[in-house]
Amino acid sequence: MSAPVLTGPQYLSEGLKLVLSPGLRLFVLLPLSINLLLFTALIGVAVQQFGGWVDTFMPSLPSWLSFLEYVLWPLFVVLVLLMVFFTFTLLANIIAAPFNGFLAEKVEIVVRGQDEFPPFSWAELMAMVPRTLSREMRKLGYFLPRAIALLILTFIPVLNIIAAPLWLLFGVWMMAIQYIDYPADNNKMSWQDMLAWLREKRWQSLGFGGITYAALLVPGLNILMMPAAVAGATVFWVHERQEQALTPAP
Repeated sequence: MSAPVLTGPQYLSEGLKLVLSPGLRLFVLLPLSINLLLFTALIGVAVQQFGGWVDTFMPSLPSWLSFLEYVLWPLFVVLVLLMVFFTFTLLANIIAAPFNGFLAEKVEIVVRGQDEFPPFSWAELMAMVPRTLSREMRKLGYFLPRAIALLILTFIPVLNIIAAPLWLLFGVWMMAIQYIDYPADNNKMSWQDMLAWLREKRWQSLGFGGITYAALLVPGLNILMMPAAVAGATVFWVHERQEQALTPAP
Protein backbone atom coordinates (compact mmCIF):
# COMPACT_ATOMS: atom_id res chain seq x y z
CA MET A 1 0.00 0.00 0.00
CA SER A 2 1.32 3.47 -0.90
CA ALA A 3 2.19 5.95 1.83
CA PRO A 4 -0.77 8.36 2.25
CA VAL A 5 1.22 11.37 1.04
CA LEU A 6 2.11 9.51 -2.19
CA THR A 7 -1.52 8.98 -3.23
CA GLY A 8 -1.74 12.61 -4.42
CA PRO A 9 0.16 12.09 -7.70
CA GLN A 10 -1.94 8.99 -8.40
CA TYR A 11 -5.20 10.89 -8.00
CA LEU A 12 -4.02 13.79 -10.17
CA SER A 13 -2.83 11.37 -12.85
CA GLU A 14 -6.23 9.65 -12.86
CA GLY A 15 -7.89 13.06 -13.07
CA LEU A 16 -5.83 13.98 -16.13
CA LYS A 17 -6.83 10.75 -17.87
CA LEU A 18 -10.48 11.42 -17.09
CA VAL A 19 -10.59 14.98 -18.48
CA LEU A 20 -9.00 13.72 -21.70
CA SER A 21 -11.60 10.97 -22.08
CA PRO A 22 -14.25 11.45 -24.81
CA GLY A 23 -17.17 11.42 -22.38
CA LEU A 24 -15.90 14.39 -20.34
CA ARG A 25 -14.16 16.60 -22.90
CA LEU A 26 -17.21 18.80 -23.39
CA PHE A 27 -17.35 19.60 -19.66
CA VAL A 28 -13.66 20.62 -19.72
CA LEU A 29 -13.87 23.10 -22.61
CA LEU A 30 -15.61 25.91 -20.69
CA PRO A 31 -13.31 26.06 -17.62
CA LEU A 32 -10.33 25.50 -19.91
CA SER A 33 -11.28 28.52 -22.04
CA ILE A 34 -11.76 30.72 -18.96
CA ASN A 35 -8.39 29.67 -17.55
CA LEU A 36 -6.67 30.38 -20.87
CA LEU A 37 -8.06 33.93 -21.05
CA LEU A 38 -7.15 34.72 -17.43
CA PHE A 39 -3.70 33.20 -17.74
CA THR A 40 -2.93 35.22 -20.87
CA ALA A 41 -4.03 38.46 -19.19
CA LEU A 42 -2.08 37.75 -16.00
CA ILE A 43 1.10 36.86 -17.87
CA GLY A 44 0.89 40.16 -19.74
CA VAL A 45 0.62 42.14 -16.48
CA ALA A 46 3.28 40.07 -14.69
CA VAL A 47 5.86 40.51 -17.46
CA GLN A 48 5.52 44.29 -17.22
CA GLN A 49 5.39 44.59 -13.42
CA PHE A 50 7.44 41.66 -12.08
CA GLY A 51 10.71 43.54 -11.49
CA GLY A 52 8.93 46.34 -9.65
CA TRP A 53 7.08 43.88 -7.42
CA VAL A 54 10.33 42.15 -6.42
CA ASP A 55 11.97 45.52 -5.63
CA THR A 56 8.96 46.47 -3.48
CA PHE A 57 9.24 43.39 -1.28
CA MET A 58 13.05 43.30 -1.07
CA PRO A 59 14.21 44.72 2.28
CA SER A 60 16.53 47.74 2.28
CA LEU A 61 19.95 46.69 3.53
CA PRO A 62 22.81 48.87 4.81
CA SER A 63 25.80 49.05 2.49
CA TRP A 64 27.90 46.73 4.64
CA LEU A 65 25.24 44.02 4.19
CA SER A 66 24.73 44.60 0.47
CA PHE A 67 26.30 41.22 -0.32
CA LEU A 68 23.17 39.59 1.17
CA GLU A 69 21.09 40.94 -1.71
CA TYR A 70 22.46 38.15 -3.90
CA VAL A 71 21.20 35.63 -1.34
CA LEU A 72 17.83 37.27 -0.66
CA TRP A 73 16.90 38.21 -4.24
CA PRO A 74 16.07 34.63 -5.38
CA LEU A 75 13.98 34.14 -2.23
CA PHE A 76 11.90 37.22 -2.97
CA VAL A 77 11.55 36.25 -6.62
CA VAL A 78 10.02 32.99 -5.39
CA LEU A 79 7.79 34.96 -3.01
CA VAL A 80 6.44 37.16 -5.83
CA LEU A 81 5.91 34.11 -8.04
CA LEU A 82 3.89 32.45 -5.28
CA MET A 83 1.77 35.58 -4.81
CA VAL A 84 1.14 35.91 -8.57
CA PHE A 85 0.21 32.23 -8.64
CA PHE A 86 -2.23 32.74 -5.77
CA THR A 87 -3.84 35.69 -7.54
CA PHE A 88 -4.33 33.78 -10.77
CA THR A 89 -5.64 30.67 -9.02
CA LEU A 90 -8.02 32.67 -6.83
CA LEU A 91 -9.53 34.61 -9.74
CA ALA A 92 -9.73 31.58 -12.00
CA ASN A 93 -11.45 29.41 -9.42
CA ILE A 94 -14.01 32.06 -8.43
CA ILE A 95 -14.98 32.73 -12.05
CA ALA A 96 -14.89 29.06 -13.07
CA ALA A 97 -16.54 27.72 -9.88
CA PRO A 98 -19.89 26.72 -11.46
CA PHE A 99 -18.09 24.96 -14.33
CA ASN A 100 -15.70 23.20 -11.94
CA GLY A 101 -18.56 22.06 -9.72
CA PHE A 102 -20.41 20.83 -12.81
CA LEU A 103 -17.30 18.98 -14.01
CA ALA A 104 -16.81 17.38 -10.57
CA GLU A 105 -20.42 16.17 -10.62
CA LYS A 106 -20.01 14.52 -14.02
CA VAL A 107 -16.61 13.03 -13.13
CA GLU A 108 -18.18 11.41 -10.06
CA ILE A 109 -20.85 9.84 -12.27
CA VAL A 110 -18.12 8.36 -14.49
CA VAL A 111 -15.90 7.23 -11.58
CA ARG A 112 -18.83 5.46 -9.91
CA GLY A 113 -19.56 3.66 -13.19
CA GLN A 114 -23.03 5.14 -13.61
CA ASP A 115 -22.49 6.62 -17.09
CA GLU A 116 -19.38 7.00 -19.26
CA PHE A 117 -20.99 9.76 -21.37
CA PRO A 118 -23.03 11.94 -18.95
CA PRO A 119 -25.35 14.41 -20.73
CA PHE A 120 -24.60 18.14 -20.85
CA SER A 121 -27.38 20.44 -19.64
CA TRP A 122 -27.18 24.25 -19.58
CA ALA A 123 -30.14 24.35 -17.18
CA GLU A 124 -28.33 22.05 -14.76
CA LEU A 125 -25.18 24.17 -15.02
CA MET A 126 -27.06 27.43 -14.39
CA ALA A 127 -28.81 25.91 -11.39
CA MET A 128 -25.40 25.29 -9.79
CA VAL A 129 -24.25 28.93 -10.07
CA PRO A 130 -25.70 30.33 -6.78
CA ARG A 131 -24.53 27.39 -4.67
CA THR A 132 -21.03 27.18 -6.12
CA LEU A 133 -20.40 30.93 -5.95
CA SER A 134 -21.66 31.00 -2.35
CA ARG A 135 -19.19 28.23 -1.50
CA GLU A 136 -16.37 30.15 -3.20
CA MET A 137 -17.15 33.13 -0.98
CA ARG A 138 -16.82 30.80 2.01
CA LYS A 139 -13.41 29.71 0.74
CA LEU A 140 -12.47 33.34 0.24
CA GLY A 141 -13.45 34.06 3.85
CA TYR A 142 -11.12 31.27 4.96
CA PHE A 143 -8.30 32.32 2.65
CA LEU A 144 -8.16 36.11 3.06
CA PRO A 145 -7.41 36.48 6.81
CA ARG A 146 -4.58 33.96 6.56
CA ALA A 147 -3.24 35.46 3.34
CA ILE A 148 -3.33 38.96 4.85
CA ALA A 149 -1.40 37.73 7.90
CA LEU A 150 1.24 36.25 5.60
CA LEU A 151 1.31 39.44 3.54
CA ILE A 152 1.95 41.50 6.68
CA LEU A 153 4.73 39.08 7.62
CA THR A 154 6.22 39.65 4.16
CA PHE A 155 6.84 43.33 5.00
CA ILE A 156 8.46 42.73 8.41
CA PRO A 157 12.27 42.84 8.11
CA VAL A 158 14.11 39.64 9.10
CA LEU A 159 10.85 37.76 9.74
CA ASN A 160 9.94 38.08 6.06
CA ILE A 161 12.65 35.53 5.27
CA ILE A 162 10.26 32.79 6.43
CA ALA A 163 7.34 34.22 4.42
CA ALA A 164 8.11 32.21 1.25
CA PRO A 165 8.09 28.74 2.91
CA LEU A 166 4.95 29.67 4.86
CA TRP A 167 3.24 30.82 1.65
CA LEU A 168 4.24 27.51 0.08
CA LEU A 169 2.82 25.41 2.92
CA PHE A 170 -0.36 27.47 3.02
CA GLY A 171 -0.67 27.17 -0.76
CA VAL A 172 -0.41 23.38 -0.65
CA TRP A 173 -3.16 23.20 1.98
CA MET A 174 -5.36 25.63 0.04
CA MET A 175 -5.00 23.57 -3.14
CA ALA A 176 -6.39 20.55 -1.30
CA ILE A 177 -9.27 22.62 0.09
CA GLN A 178 -9.97 24.37 -3.21
CA TYR A 179 -10.39 21.28 -5.35
CA ILE A 180 -11.61 18.59 -2.95
CA ASP A 181 -14.37 20.97 -1.85
CA TYR A 182 -16.06 20.68 -5.27
CA PRO A 183 -17.15 17.05 -4.84
CA ALA A 184 -17.70 17.61 -1.10
CA ASP A 185 -20.09 20.48 -1.84
CA ASN A 186 -21.84 18.46 -4.55
CA ASN A 187 -22.47 15.78 -1.93
CA LYS A 188 -23.91 18.35 0.52
CA MET A 189 -21.03 18.14 3.02
CA SER A 190 -20.88 21.34 5.06
CA TRP A 191 -17.82 23.59 4.99
CA GLN A 192 -16.77 22.76 8.56
CA ASP A 193 -17.30 19.03 8.05
CA MET A 194 -15.22 19.18 4.87
CA LEU A 195 -12.34 20.88 6.70
CA ALA A 196 -12.55 18.34 9.53
CA TRP A 197 -12.51 15.46 7.03
CA LEU A 198 -9.45 16.87 5.25
CA ARG A 199 -7.66 17.17 8.59
CA GLU A 200 -8.44 13.51 9.23
CA LYS A 201 -6.91 12.78 5.80
CA ARG A 202 -4.10 15.28 6.40
CA TRP A 203 -1.27 13.45 4.64
CA GLN A 204 -3.41 12.38 1.69
CA SER A 205 -4.70 15.96 1.41
CA LEU A 206 -1.22 17.49 1.57
CA GLY A 207 0.04 14.98 -0.98
CA PHE A 208 -2.73 15.90 -3.40
CA GLY A 209 -2.38 19.62 -2.66
CA GLY A 210 1.39 19.47 -3.12
CA ILE A 211 1.39 17.79 -6.52
CA THR A 212 -1.46 20.02 -7.69
CA TYR A 213 0.42 23.11 -6.53
CA ALA A 214 3.56 22.01 -8.36
CA ALA A 215 1.67 21.21 -11.58
CA LEU A 216 -0.20 24.52 -11.53
CA LEU A 217 3.08 26.45 -11.24
CA VAL A 218 4.17 25.26 -14.71
CA PRO A 219 3.16 27.89 -17.30
CA GLY A 220 0.98 26.46 -20.04
CA LEU A 221 0.54 23.13 -18.29
CA ASN A 222 -1.43 24.83 -15.51
CA ILE A 223 -4.29 25.62 -17.90
CA LEU A 224 -4.98 21.92 -18.44
CA MET A 225 -4.11 20.94 -14.88
CA MET A 226 -6.93 22.98 -13.34
CA PRO A 227 -9.71 20.76 -14.74
CA ALA A 228 -7.44 17.75 -14.15
CA ALA A 229 -7.20 18.80 -10.49
CA VAL A 230 -11.00 19.01 -10.27
CA ALA A 231 -11.27 15.49 -11.69
CA GLY A 232 -8.41 14.20 -9.52
CA ALA A 233 -10.02 15.70 -6.41
CA THR A 234 -13.26 13.93 -7.30
CA VAL A 235 -11.41 10.61 -7.61
CA PHE A 236 -9.80 11.43 -4.23
CA TRP A 237 -13.26 12.03 -2.74
CA VAL A 238 -14.80 8.82 -4.09
CA HIS A 239 -11.89 6.53 -3.18
CA GLU A 240 -11.11 7.99 0.24
CA ARG A 241 -14.78 8.03 1.27
CA GLN A 242 -15.20 4.43 0.13
CA GLU A 243 -12.05 3.39 1.98
CA GLN A 244 -13.27 5.17 5.11
CA ALA A 245 -16.64 3.43 4.86
CA LEU A 246 -14.93 0.03 4.59
CA THR A 247 -12.57 0.65 7.52
CA PRO A 248 -14.02 -0.87 10.71
CA ALA A 249 -14.50 1.55 13.60
CA PRO A 250 -12.00 1.07 16.48
